[in-house]
Amino acid sequence: MEQVKPRRAKGGRTSGRVTMATVGRIAGVSQVTVSRALSEPDKVSPATLKKIQQAIEATGFVPNAIAGALASKRSHLVTALVPSLTNIVYSSFVKTFSERMREFGYQILLSETGFDPRDEETLIAAHLSRRPDAMLLTGIHHSARSRQMLLGADIPVVEVWDMTSTPIDMCVGFSHVEAGRAVADFARELGVERAATVTANDERAARRRDAFAQRFLQAGGQSVEAYDCDGPASIAAGRGALKALVDEKGFASGVIFCSSDALAHGVLIEAQARGIAVPSEIALIGFGDQEFAAHLEPPLTTVLVDRERLGHAAADALLERIEGGEAPAAMVDLGFQIIRRGSA
Repeated sequence: MEQVKPRRAKGGRTSGRVTMATVGRIAGVSQVTVSRALSEPDKVSPATLKKIQQAIEATGFVPNAIAGALASKRSHLVTALVPSLTNIVYSSFVKTFSERMREFGYQILLSETGFDPRDEETLIAAHLSRRPDAMLLTGIHHSARSRQMLLGADIPVVEVWDMTSTPIDMCVGFSHVEAGRAVADFARELGVERAATVTANDERAARRRDAFAQRFLQAGGQSVEAYDCDGPASIAAGRGALKALVDEKGFASGVIFCSSDALAHGVLIEAQARGIAVPSEIALIGFGDQEFAAHLEPPLTTVLVDRERLGHAAADALLERIEGGEAPAAMVDLGFQIIRRGSA
């Protein structure tokens, strides 16, 4: 087999990039034949195909997927943007989403956006430059420029973990406002008169907080104290929240609604450290039903959103659009469920 010497780039730097032409020279065929073998192998003789495959293995050549996508108008790449890769709420539905997409031959390009719409906008532009066949976004609030780019790309887009009657294309999720109201109704049924909220720095969590507070007061509750975290949810932030509520706002009894189970876990630890009984003095409600929630002491009352079902539903919606089947619904409401355990 021919030994190909590395080419010299300008300035004397050695360029070791293997091209389709390199593979062709080693296999003794034209670049056109190599291209045909990669895109339509059934149109190349078995002997020639074997020589090309051997050349590819010898050189480690990787075809240019973007160039292939431009030619075939299909990249078999689907991109997904989520606020956090470490938060189980997001990573769990991305896992089932990815598994379903891979079953149908699609690969996933995943990025973490954080909670700043400007960072999301930058990543949307970067992902669209890869010519994906479809895109998954978390949430329904995006910059005007992001919406413009997505509409201009003319690809299937599914927005998850939220609901709107005017999605970019499709949305799969639940109503954060209705979830907040349902928790408030549940809290009032417990008979408590005072409430507090502990909320991470997340626009969706803020909507649950506001809906909870409004409904709780409308339903006859006396007061709602609010503690907003500066950053993401964590056990440390939960401990700090209860400390502030007790020491600075005099919150000694009632119900606390946390925007995540991680925050609720921190509140529970701080309550136990202070000798505050849960649930007799403070009832505690989380959000997300993470795996540990049922195993705390007392077990955590929380709000369940079926993340596995969400991931599958989002994938199925995109697959229907990509493959040109029956048009999926523009809005899929998966709902939520309050899981009552010992903390409330």
